[in-house]
Amino acid sequence: MSEKKRGPESSQQTIVILTDANVLINLIHIGQLDLLRQIPGYRFVVPEHVRAEVTQDAKARHLAAAMANEVLEFTAITELDEMALYAELHRTLGQGESSCLAIAVYRGFSIASDEKKTFRRTADKYIGEERLMTTPDLILSAIRAGLVTVTKADQWKRELERRRFKMNFDSFQDLL
Repeated sequence: MSEKKRGPESSQQTIVILTDANVLINLIHIGQLDLLRQIPGYRFVVPEHVRAEVTQDAKARHLAAAMANEVLEFTAITELDEMALYAELHRTLGQGESSCLAIAVYRGFSIASDEKKTFRRTADKYIGEERLMTTPDLILSAIRAGLVTVTKADQWKRELERRRFKMNFDSFQDLL
C-alpha cells in the first residue's frame, strides 16, 4: 500500500474512481459499501465488466442496492479506442481490471483495485501510480475525513485479514 496522502487538493475537485470487484467485495465484507458515498471529493463508478464479475447472490444484491441508492454509478465501455485497449489488456488481465484500465486511460479516471503484480505494473505504465488506490487507501481517506476512527478501521482490517486480505501494516494509525 502506498503511504502517500491522496485525495482531492481542493473541495471543488471531484476525482472519479473506477472501482474494481475486489475493492467492492472487501467493502461488502465489512458492511461499508455505503462509505464510498461519504468520502469527500470522490465519485465511484463501476464498469459493466466489474459488475458482471460480482456473481455471488448476496454480494450482487449489495452491489445492486448501492447502485440503486446512488452510492455507485454505472458505466460501460462505449468508445472504439476503449474497446480496442480492453481487448489488448484482456489478454493478460481479468475482464474487470481490463475494463477499469481501458476506461481510465481514455477518460482520465483513477482506479481502486487491490490487484497486485501484473495489474499494478500495467496500470502504472498506462495511468501512473498516483491514479491507483486500494481498499486501505480508501479507508485511510475515510479516517482523514473524520468518517471513521482508527479503532474502527483497525477492526475492519482484522475482519478483512480474517478473510485473507492481508495489509502490510499493524494499524491505520501507522499511516497517519
